[in-house]
Amino acid sequence: MLTLSKVTKRFGSQTVVDSLDLRIPQGLVFGLLGPNGSGKTTLLRMAMGLLKPTSGRITIFENNSPGDSEVRKKLGYMPQQLAVYPGLSVRENVLFYGRLYGIPENNLSTRSLEILEMVELESHQNKLAGDLSGGMLRRLMLATTLIHQPALVILDEPTAGVDPSLRLRFWEWFEQLAQGGASILITTHHISEAGRCDKVAFLREGLLLEHDTPDTLMRRYNSENLEQAFVQATQAKLED
Repeated sequence: MLTLSKVTKRFGSQTVVDSLDLRIPQGLVFGLLGPNGSGKTTLLRMAMGLLKPTSGRITIFENNSPGDSEVRKKLGYMPQQLAVYPGLSVRENVLFYGRLYGIPENNLSTRSLEILEMVELESHQNKLAGDLSGGMLRRLMLATTLIHQPALVILDEPTAGVDPSLRLRFWEWFEQLAQGGASILITTHHISEAGRCDKVAFLREGLLLEHDTPDTLMRRYNSENLEQAFVQATQAKLED
């Protein structure tokens, strides 16, 4: 689905992503775990074609480049910042994004109701987005991200600011999407969330420390949890 080969991104003299190699397979939830400033969001923005790498190569859907018009139709992107229109209703926001992605009008009404039902907002569809709670806004943003049934879903801290019960619900939705064949690339700094990924990559200061299944990483570092594995992977990198 997505391949990064020796990808580096610099802003002036600062290296934000450093010679990173990574492959995101189909039908998995792939997590990018790391503290703020580790390069997670920059990596996602390059995968979306919103930023160009300083060096290296990114390919998506086999041999396509990020930003290609055909690629954009198959991508769903949920940023950290608010990306819905407060003056439109919940359903109007979903319909607006559906039209942006070119969903035919004869399918759009049905699809919009399906996605609102999935994120449990069907009973709030006539509310203005500006009147929603924080958790409802995050659910609406997810709905607008998924309206066109993307093959690759890119989520930047999608559960930021939501309560623990809603966070669990989000992860149930992500797992359902992956089971349906979509690929999910997600950033988080929550260790508990990363443990639910099929595969996870440890990032720190733009460097890829490790990537594998959570269980494999814990065994590799003889750790009881991913937090210990992350700390030990960081120490091992510093000692190289």
